[in-house]
Amino acid sequence: MPQHTFSRQRLRSVAAGALATIPVVAPHLAAQADSARTRRGGAIATANIDSGLVVPGRSVVATRLGIVASSHPLASAAGVRMLDMGGNAIDAAIAANATIGLMEPMMNGMGGDLFAIVYEAKTGKLYGLNSGGWAPTGLTADLLASKGNQRMPQRGVYTVTVPGAVAGWDALRTKFGTMRFDQLLAPAIYYAENGFPVSEVDAGMWAGAERNAAANAAFKGTYLVSGSSPRAGEVFRNPDLASSLRRVAAKGRAGFYAGPTADAILSTLRELGGTMTPQDLAEFVPEWVTPLSTAYHGWTVYELPPNSQGMAALEMLNIMERFPLASWGFHSAKALHVMIEAKKLAYSDLLRYVGDPRYTKIPVEQMLGAANTDARAKAINPARATCRVEPARFAELERGGSETIYLTAVDKDGNIVSLIQSNYSEFGSGLVASGTGFVLHNRGGLFTMDKGQPNTIAPRKRPLHTIIPAYMEKDGTRIGFGIMGGWNQSQAHAQFVANIADYGMTIQQALEAGRFTKTNFDGCDVNIESRVSDKTRVELTTLGHELQLRGPRTGIFGYGQAVMSNPAGVHFGASDPRHDGAAIPQGAPISGTPRPTKP
Repeated sequence: MPQHTFSRQRLRSVAAGALATIPVVAPHLAAQADSARTRRGGAIATANIDSGLVVPGRSVVATRLGIVASSHPLASAAGVRMLDMGGNAIDAAIAANATIGLMEPMMNGMGGDLFAIVYEAKTGKLYGLNSGGWAPTGLTADLLASKGNQRMPQRGVYTVTVPGAVAGWDALRTKFGTMRFDQLLAPAIYYAENGFPVSEVDAGMWAGAERNAAANAAFKGTYLVSGSSPRAGEVFRNPDLASSLRRVAAKGRAGFYAGPTADAILSTLRELGGTMTPQDLAEFVPEWVTPLSTAYHGWTVYELPPNSQGMAALEMLNIMERFPLASWGFHSAKALHVMIEAKKLAYSDLLRYVGDPRYTKIPVEQMLGAANTDARAKAINPARATCRVEPARFAELERGGSETIYLTAVDKDGNIVSLIQSNYSEFGSGLVASGTGFVLHNRGGLFTMDKGQPNTIAPRKRPLHTIIPAYMEKDGTRIGFGIMGGWNQSQAHAQFVANIADYGMTIQQALEAGRFTKTNFDGCDVNIESRVSDKTRVELTTLGHELQLRGPRTGIFGYGQAVMSNPAGVHFGASDPRHDGAAIPQGAPISGTPRPTKP
């Protein structure tokens, strides 16, 4: 999409004289039917078009059974198939993730990492899973410097860390699942062998495979057809991936971290000068963690702890709660100004302090505490954007990656899975191990080579991680949600929460509402979606924000999914129309439906 820089003069000409903020109160979730809407000829209309709160392009999906929401309908349907077979939300999420790894290989797959939050309905407990892999033995800043690198490479062999996805599936299945791996992976194997039509948005992203300078021969043989990426509607097959999935179906995690798949990974990396060992793969174990939380206007919002960036979302919310965003109005310049400034402050703390907590003591309580929140809130100048907060320490992080999928599922019993999985950058490292059918991620590109930092590269260390699933609850209403997109994620999460808590939106409205995103860690430049009104953009520019206007379906703002369960046992699903995805509900049970048979 074209990018436009809006000068103050141009914006003033667009909406001259329209600088007064008009508070807008969105329809409340509990009274969305008649109180704030009118029906005209069967269509729903609202009076909030100027503020950006328009009728959503999609309706919320509702059922008393299960729902799977992902960025690909066939992946959502694969998860629903597990629910129909008697499985639970965890089974559904694994099946959907395996399937979408085939269908969106630029975003995710067996060669990437996985993080999840699980709400277990029978106990009322919340669990966090960090299945982000560690750096190989022998990979150090000194080694990289000896190879001519002055900063972390972003592609190729030295960016490959141990892939955590399959270990994550295994951990989720072992703790919560009810079905065998051969059942869970059956849809992905079917589509890998028989093919599937490539969707529209994915076809556009897939074109990046042709430009991937780091791509090896196995990569090109896997993802390019006669030298070109598949077009929208073209059927794509990946028999090598089917073989890799079959090994996991037969042997569980050992089918990936040992045997032919592991051997192929190690052989490819060694040929290119990599240092990964068989023990690096075999000894990797995901970590069950306690999610961090903060209160925001009656809601409790949960994110995963470091080494993820989830703390930035919580710190943003803490700062935002110090301001009357609801009374200022949705997409008002005052509210967006505070959110943008809160992003700068929270991310500066993130980059300064967050790394792998096994190597570095991280001041979690201080960062999320009242004293820091008060100080950060007072640092916001209501009349002017701050172009330099605290200088980013790790300049290489500014390039960032945004190739991630997010999916979420709820089952009839109210179990919720919020799951995110990623290659980091588009097609990861650009390396495919011969015969495996999946790309190895480049998550190691997030380390720094600067010595003595929380995120300095070291063997068996995990990098500062961008991918974060999220969850929020209030008075028995529970929402699993996430919005992918590199460093966009924490700021997008905070905006989603505000849309729900401050402006009373449905989960579908909250996903569709226009967003801002600031992809770097300094300066006053901000990407803003065209869904934000001209009037608001004028005011933001007057405050000193340098706006880059982006059109609809621009990937920089990320793609989200959400499910919700209310106290009455009704479940809701939403899917972001910026992508090709869908929230698909479970169908009515049919007599004779097979039950799951986990050994």
